[in-house]
Amino acid sequence: MIDWLIEIDKQLFLFLNGLHTTWLDPVMFFISGRKEWIPLYAFLVYLLVRNYRWQSLYYIAGIALAVLLADQFTSGFMKPFFERLRPSHDPEIGPLTHIVNDYRGGSFGFASSHAANTFAVATWFFLVFRTKYKTITWMFLWSSVVSYSRIYLGVHYPSDILVGAVVGTVMALGVYWVIRKVKKDLWKGVFG
Repeated sequence: MIDWLIEIDKQLFLFLNGLHTTWLDPVMFFISGRKEWIPLYAFLVYLLVRNYRWQSLYYIAGIALAVLLADQFTSGFMKPFFERLRPSHDPEIGPLTHIVNDYRGGSFGFASSHAANTFAVATWFFLVFRTKYKTITWMFLWSSVVSYSRIYLGVHYPSDILVGAVVGTVMALGVYWVIRKVKKDLWKGVFG
């Protein structure tokens, strides 16, 4: 059963990775970057501060913790534990993989830290702003595009992305629950 799933994962990867064009290569390489999204992150912090003033510190600490946990769980635990080669390093599939700018990533790719981190951010801001800004659901489109860029670049299988997205979502949900509880208990302790 597991061999069948791995084979489907590889075939799906080859299909999705094969959907490349010359003009899209630099776009996907840019989308996959981390520093390129600093203006978006700054805007999201601005939204938190504007809407929650001093209480935004809870939410800023929460998103930082959710992303840190998601990143460390995928990079620090899962990748060294599972040791699943990235497509770009897999001797069987590597020669068939479309690589952009000779970027191959580290040796292991299960699960995707990009997917975990971006889905943690999307989930967090959905939870915080779901009643104020309906458009915040666009964050999930952003995290999906960033995640797909990893397949496009040849450094992640679809299952790496899927599991990374689940890890990020779960970390954000967990941290959000803890932050809300701590905030509520502190508020009750001070004013109760």
